[in-house]
Amino acid sequence: MTDPAATLPADADVPGIYHIEATESLLERTLRTLKHDDLFAVFDQQGNLAGGTTGPDGLYYRDTRFLSYLHLAVGGCDPLQLGSVLLDDNGALVVDLANADLHDAAGQVWLQRDSLHVSRFKFLSGNSAYERIRLRTYHPIDGNLPLELRYGADFADLFEVRGTRRERRGVTTAALIGNDRVEFRYVGLDQVVRRTVIQFEPAPTVMTETKAVWSIDLGQAQDRSIIVKTCCLIDDEEMKLQPAAKAFRGARSDRRHRSRERAQLSSTNLLFDSVIARAWSDLDMLVTETEYGAYPYAGVPWYSTIFGRDGIITALQMLWCAPYLAQGVLGALAALQATEVDAAADSEPGKILHEMRGGEMAMLGEVPFRRYYGSVDSTPLFVLLAAQYFERTGDLDMIRAIWPNITAALQWIDVYGDRDGDGFVEYQRMTERGLSNQGWKDSFDSIFHADGTLADGPIALCEVQAYVFAAKQGAARLATAIGEPALASRLANEAETLRAAFEEKYWVEEIGTYALALDGAKRPCAVRSSNAGHCLFAGIASPERAKRVAEQLMGSRFFTGWGIRTIASGEARYNPMSYHNGSVWPHDNGLAALGFARYGLKAEVAKLFGGILDAASYDELRRLPELFCGFPRRRRQGPTGYPVACAPQAWAAATPFALVGAALGCLLSIEGDVKLFEPVLPAGLDGLTVRNLRVGNRSLDLGFRRAAGDVTTAVLARTGNVRVQIIK
Repeated sequence: MTDPAATLPADADVPGIYHIEATESLLERTLRTLKHDDLFAVFDQQGNLAGGTTGPDGLYYRDTRFLSYLHLAVGGCDPLQLGSVLLDDNGALVVDLANADLHDAAGQVWLQRDSLHVSRFKFLSGNSAYERIRLRTYHPIDGNLPLELRYGADFADLFEVRGTRRERRGVTTAALIGNDRVEFRYVGLDQVVRRTVIQFEPAPTVMTETKAVWSIDLGQAQDRSIIVKTCCLIDDEEMKLQPAAKAFRGARSDRRHRSRERAQLSSTNLLFDSVIARAWSDLDMLVTETEYGAYPYAGVPWYSTIFGRDGIITALQMLWCAPYLAQGVLGALAALQATEVDAAADSEPGKILHEMRGGEMAMLGEVPFRRYYGSVDSTPLFVLLAAQYFERTGDLDMIRAIWPNITAALQWIDVYGDRDGDGFVEYQRMTERGLSNQGWKDSFDSIFHADGTLADGPIALCEVQAYVFAAKQGAARLATAIGEPALASRLANEAETLRAAFEEKYWVEEIGTYALALDGAKRPCAVRSSNAGHCLFAGIASPERAKRVAEQLMGSRFFTGWGIRTIASGEARYNPMSYHNGSVWPHDNGLAALGFARYGLKAEVAKLFGGILDAASYDELRRLPELFCGFPRRRRQGPTGYPVACAPQAWAAATPFALVGAALGCLLSIEGDVKLFEPVLPAGLDGLTVRNLRVGNRSLDLGFRRAAGDVTTAVLARTGNVRVQIIK
């Protein structure tokens, strides 16, 4: 086996400039995540923040950690944990605690354990975190009980928390404000003032710059509450703290409004229902109201911001049941589209954003991600999503509004994307500080040849050519709708030319699938990879080869029993514990399932659906993480977690809906037609109900039941003229 480090090119990232350091596994600590718009928090099970640099704990606002340490003590001791849960809608964290045995100066127990119930109710709203600490006794307690809350703010940039070292930082100060507030203030090297203001109700008995202490007389009152409000402010932002109950109601109202715009799923399988409920809750939490529109942020903790590729793929997976997500994604990415060449940002006119950051390091250029365009696939995916959104909704006004952006994206594909004019889109970073690999598998070692040698650029990924093919096909249909028939004809012809060239150059008969990529010398990377599944999703593969690809992806070298690995076992760089070379990514499987369905491979869809559903059912919260390890499935054991996987992650949360759409073969059109291509259900799911499936201003309720080895379909209700066609 070749040593990977020995084959790295001279400018390779080892292990990567923006590698997420892991000195401890997040799996060792059960973390609780809350998010609302640009604010998110990562707590431990007791609702505390550990601080330091070894974990992601903290309260974050716009890529800066505004609160890094928070610790509750009761009677000078850590309380005993009774329970720790997120509400089903991710709206709040509820922690139940009891006091430990408390000793007096003589060492005698003066308060037995479990005499005092302490509950912590934590939620986020706007730019503030709210907490109610409630103490309750069931009989009077003699003496005063000290309750102490310690706190601290390091104002670390998110990239610092991830492991990037900085030579210099700004200045942090702390000050008391009256008898009920403390303010931490950080003046960054970017001259931006960031402030954390903590307000207490009632005022503490003792308050310093690092702790607040209340002396609680529980002999007089058996039920006491303390409200803690933590506000994150940048420059001249004003505090907009609300009464806690009002803030909580407002945050929940936002989530309820979105739920009316989407289809509702229920089944005969309680585990499936809990997975779907958690997925909806995760997506609702990750969707952020930005100045450009509602956008699903990529994931918590490391990617809580706009990512182009992630947002698009999330919207594509959700398009059949929640098309409003696509509208927000298209609007935001159109507004953020590049208009100039900027090597430091890997930017070129017409290119679609990869990532946007608002922290100090991004503002100073210490990392290139303030607005960074280093992804080769976001641009064709943007066009592809626009076309599919129009076909799903008929929203021609939206298409007209972003038509200049669509044509600019197509121009980028032909001019900047195809660097050598061979008809394929390739990438090579313009700055050494950018990402070395710019497809969805963007690890430094994810694109390689059969012997393990890393591919030299410019690199033309197989799935990118498939996206371009689908983008040009879709853009041709949009051009027809816009009234540009000549452009429509040209784009359709270009798509077919690309299809023929792709089949000739990318198919590798020796491995029975499409090459992972072509390197800079146009040599195929003859590696069995899950990227080929994306080629089925986009429809570029011939039917015969699509079937062979699917058979391979569902074979033992790829399919673990939980899902499809990114790289087949036995390949040179295969490692089931790697980020991109042998792990299982739910969204990767979701796109593969949609690809199988496109080619009528419904047995493969059902099998894959069942594996991914089973994987989610083993998670404590019934949640699909960003990825998990690619070890084979073992009896009576769940999948093996990945140490720094984001959870929740938008495109992972969207995967169950992609699987349902693929299983039902659901195709909706603006004319009011609903076509269902050979519906199937996975093992263990005998009945499924879809309500409020919207087609324009009409809606439909459908029921699916397994009967005698087949799946029957019934129309349960409809509003307006909606035609349903079952195609076997």
